Amino acid sequence: MDSEIIARPLVTITNVIWSFNTELHRPQLLLIKRADEPLKGHWALPETLLRSKESADTACIRLIDDKIGLQVPMNSTEQLATFTDPKRVTGTRALALAYMTYLPSTPKLHPGYGATDAQWFVLDKDQGNYVITHDQQEIILSPAGHLVFDHIQIITTAINRIKNKLDYQPQILRILGNTFTLRQAREVFAAFLGTTIDKIDNSNFKKTHNHLFKEVGAATLNHSGRPPKLYQLN
Repeated sequence: MDSEIIARPLVTITNVIWSFNTELHRPQLLLIKRADEPLKGHWALPETLLRSKESADTACIRLIDDKIGLQVPMNSTEQLATFTDPKRVTGTRALALAYMTYLPSTPKLHPGYGATDAQWFVLDKDQGNYVITHDQQEIILSPAGHLVFDHIQIITTAINRIKNKLDYQPQILRILGNTFTLRQAREVFAAFLGTTIDKIDNSNFKKTHNHLFKEVGAATLNHSGRPPKLYQLN
């Protein structure tokens, strides 16, 4: 039995940053391409090392600014989990404090320090596995997938957290902005439930999830017809 005490492990802040693709009507998450070894040139979640005079929450907010040049309020993030497997990275022992961030807009991406590229990967499900795609690149979120370290495990944990909270605390809908239509909410739900929007009946959805939303008006249309109602999270 190895009883050596790890006095000073590295502490990494890893962020699963979600937004919404308005063209494909799907949730998406941010990946960066690593500029440095280990695993230079591989896709990864944005991450940073915790500094001596900052909290993990502060580091999470700084990470977003560092990686994509966006300043967000503290309430845009939530802690996900801590990942401590001794073999999660090679070399120096490193713990990962993982967060999730919900962005209601998708700013133009400029890869920051430690990254050569940054792209949004759209979430989908194919043959029982969640997948994320960008252009012709597809990453299967399973042990057979290819991301650095334990980042597939972190993303899978994030997806399961969101999926399990859809019916009572769907914070993921914050990626739609302050207001949204029920159709948009169903699009987000469908992605995490691994189904299609057509299989989530609008009337039943409104009835079973009415306690989560409040009606705040109607959308503005550029064409004739009845505008859809707008909702906010309670």
